[in-house]
Amino acid sequence: MAALTDELIALQNQHDALQRTPSKPVQWEGDSQALAAELRNKLRGEVRFDAGSRALYATDASNYRQVPIGVVIPRDLDDVVATVSIARKFGAPLLNRGGGTSLAGQCCNVAICIDWTKYLHKIVELDPDRKIARVEPGCVLDDLRKAANNHGLTFGPDPATHNHCTLGGMSGNNSCGMHAQAWGRVSENIEEFSILTYDGIQMRVGKASDQELDAFCRERGRAGDIYRGLREIRDRYGDLIRQRYPKIPRRVSGYNLDELLPENGFNVARALVGTEGTCVTFLEIKTKLVDNPKVRVLLVLGYPDVFAAGDHISEVVAHKPLACEGIDDRLLEYMHKKGLHVQDLTLLPEGNGWLMLEFGGESRDDAEQKARALMDELKNAPNAPSMKLYDDPAQEKMLWEVRESGLGATAMVPGEQDTWPGWEDSAVPPQLVGPYLRKLRKLYEDHGLNKPSLYGHFGQGCIHCRVPFELRTAQGLKQFRGFMEAATDLVLSFGGSLSGEHGDGQARAEFLTKMFGSELVEAFRQFKSLWDPEWKMNPGKVVDPYRIDENLRLGTSYNPPEVHTHFAYPQDRHSFAVASQRCVGIGECRREESKTMCPSYRATREEMHSTRGRARLLFEMMHGDPIDRGWRSEHVREALDLCLSCKGCKSDCPVNVDMATYKAEFLSHYYDGRIRPRNTYASGLIHRWCQIAENMPATANFFTQTPGLRSLTKWAAGYSQSRSIPPFAPQTFKQWFRARPRRNTSGPRVVLWPDTFNNHFTPGVAKAAVEVLEHGGYQVLVPHQDMCCGRPLYDYGMLPTAKRWLLNILETLRPEIEAGTPIVGLEPSCISVFCDEMTNLLPQNEDAWRLHNQSFFLSEFLSKSDGYSPPRLESKAIVHGHCHHKAVLHWQAEVDLLKKTGIDVRVLDSGCCGMAGAFGYEKDHYEVSLACGERELLPEVRDAKPDTLLITDGFSCREQIHQTTNRRALHFAQVLQLALKHEAQPERAIVPMANILTYEPRTPAVPPAVIFGAGLALGGAYVLWRRSRS
Repeated sequence: MAALTDELIALQNQHDALQRTPSKPVQWEGDSQALAAELRNKLRGEVRFDAGSRALYATDASNYRQVPIGVVIPRDLDDVVATVSIARKFGAPLLNRGGGTSLAGQCCNVAICIDWTKYLHKIVELDPDRKIARVEPGCVLDDLRKAANNHGLTFGPDPATHNHCTLGGMSGNNSCGMHAQAWGRVSENIEEFSILTYDGIQMRVGKASDQELDAFCRERGRAGDIYRGLREIRDRYGDLIRQRYPKIPRRVSGYNLDELLPENGFNVARALVGTEGTCVTFLEIKTKLVDNPKVRVLLVLGYPDVFAAGDHISEVVAHKPLACEGIDDRLLEYMHKKGLHVQDLTLLPEGNGWLMLEFGGESRDDAEQKARALMDELKNAPNAPSMKLYDDPAQEKMLWEVRESGLGATAMVPGEQDTWPGWEDSAVPPQLVGPYLRKLRKLYEDHGLNKPSLYGHFGQGCIHCRVPFELRTAQGLKQFRGFMEAATDLVLSFGGSLSGEHGDGQARAEFLTKMFGSELVEAFRQFKSLWDPEWKMNPGKVVDPYRIDENLRLGTSYNPPEVHTHFAYPQDRHSFAVASQRCVGIGECRREESKTMCPSYRATREEMHSTRGRARLLFEMMHGDPIDRGWRSEHVREALDLCLSCKGCKSDCPVNVDMATYKAEFLSHYYDGRIRPRNTYASGLIHRWCQIAENMPATANFFTQTPGLRSLTKWAAGYSQSRSIPPFAPQTFKQWFRARPRRNTSGPRVVLWPDTFNNHFTPGVAKAAVEVLEHGGYQVLVPHQDMCCGRPLYDYGMLPTAKRWLLNILETLRPEIEAGTPIVGLEPSCISVFCDEMTNLLPQNEDAWRLHNQSFFLSEFLSKSDGYSPPRLESKAIVHGHCHHKAVLHWQAEVDLLKKTGIDVRVLDSGCCGMAGAFGYEKDHYEVSLACGERELLPEVRDAKPDTLLITDGFSCREQIHQTTNRRALHFAQVLQLALKHEAQPERAIVPMANILTYEPRTPAVPPAVIFGAGLALGGAYVLWRRSRS
């Protein structure tokens, strides 16, 4: 009798769970301080409930914004279990977050946000024989793919965010990517999950045979309740699931209840894929791995328009490509406007709509044979497309990057209305792509929406586009809702899905009843209730969702202040508020490899120290809640403190976030009327200190190079004691130049800009440039007046001073500016002031624009010089590009010229060296500086053979290399000078000559009286300081 009573009670509990269906998310109103205190007491990881941390996680890549209760960064799985337990005790909702790139609002909620990415990102097991892997949820996809590739394997689905998205986020979202064409969605590549429910139950779930299911259902307790409830859902709704679920490859909307059907093996793990964090917490993920083709080739087909491209999907996918992607001419137009992949676009065959097809094989012949079979078939068909089969892997990589940059390329386009997600990933049967695209374009026109770009995974019927919604006005929101309802009706009329990749979240979940019917939506609610009976897992997403026009990041209540700024922000409608909205959350700055952006994130794995994190805080600063101190915000200052001002984001970020400029702007206001830290005066005003040292370099070097005194000097400057301050040259470059006769007086004039660093510390670089230019027939002019571009001033936000210095430059150089004389620079960070900041600070100054147009880095100037041919030099070299050179100057010109010398050039993909002006000298930044350099540059330098030339143009880059490896690097000008010397004396060895070029003369002795007096002064200052501290 007791057993029967227990069984009846269990059945009643199960029934209650199925019927518990809240109609609206309930906002938590608990004690956040007590919650935070208990979390800190029980966790080894980081617990952050401050306003800055909450602001960082308030948005994802969607239109939505919800400030979390707090953020937990667990160090291990015990921390996760404890967090869930404490959340349950306080009744607090939970949100598990991976890369934070969700486009439908899944990754923002009023909840405890668990960020898995900092610590829980390991590959637990990789078994190539069984072709499986076990990973922690924070594992980045590319890390798994790289490890699997060592065994000839890969993980099939690969969204465009593959270099920073996580397996946990992908599982929550049911991600796809271009290679889902061959290997399916994430749900088709998951073997098993280790999960944790909100009420503390840990389970392993996967596929269950009938016998296993019966055994699970006989168990007592929560696990048995769950399995009995799942079986009941299957039995009650099975026929309806078969009837209402679209039979298409990209049905991502709704829960995967079809995985519970007998024909699908009652796979509970796959049923939980795509639940968007609304049911359980994934603790560990067991994935399938697939054979990775040894060779891949790219075939691109060009059509008259994107609609025609869509009409030919069936015949193309019949040849079983690994990927079948579509792009349109509008995407190319946007890329041209943003300067993205401009050279790469010329590789496409003729057309206005394209299909990009990838074929794989055991050899190139094997892969190409598959591609050519399709080409032969298409050649004989009417209206054959243009075709191009690529045989250069580098070109293939460039074109795939064009496709992958689609989301960023269609956001924040100059001269275009802002575009947003919302209807960015609808899906239809692949054979209906053409007709659907035509009707979708017509729908945009009917709703007054300027035609957006249409691109995506055409081979699987998934269409991507960002739409120019107006989300700030009541009328705009009415248009937004009207379009979304009509678009829902349109895609369903094609037998399609609201989402084909990005999920429902808040963006589309409101319309799931239209797609599945009320009975199946009730089944979704019952499914969630089984796992999450208290309704605390990511509430308001997918099931019983917020409406599409709630919780908007902007919306009708968004009204940021119009603040006075130093910079003009011409690309952002001259508004810092608009600039703060530029980041759309794609998260490219969180990638671990390739390009420059973002060095501080790579060193720390902290969201706060990514470009996205900083941009989010600036947006929240303008929003005013939870960051409410405006320009005086300590949270924003702390986030910007580790920004190296490398400008990598200005070129690498798909929406061209310009964090170096935003940092300078913020610091200018933050310190307005305040005393700045001493390192600001030491480094920001380096030009002034160099002026003082110019006439007594030996005395200056006495303080910076003498043991004991140099420690005091470094302390006074706020520098790390592990750094060495470079010695001042005994003679500046300008002093040397004034003492020599003028050459080539009848030749074309060129002004060589004497930047502070090469003038005072490494005059040999500038002397080499003079020799190179004069060898090219130019008359070299060097301004004798005292001037500095002010580069360090920007790093510290000393913008009024920077503006004054620029005006002085324009006044001094006016004759040469008016004459159109080229201004040639040697330090990338200095010439970038003329090419970037100057016109942003002085937008109405015509001379500023003239100087902007007349300013060149040495290599760019020579590459544009008619008839210039560099001298030959047979050698090997590794080359590191300065961040500013790559971001705002013409870096490729230098690489091309180096190759023309005959040097065997290997360009490092080394990002930022980490020194970044004075950043790496400062004691609070030293460790981050080293971490940046050790990522790739410094190990490459140490591994380089002694006869390999090291080439980099940045003074700080060369110092980072010298101070950490004891190797000397050459400037581009010195390489050409070396080549000239080698041509004149070919019998001399190259490397000894390179050492001569980098030789620094010894500093002459300092008179004892000067030493005594200066030491007394410094000692007195030190005593006074200690007294003031005590």
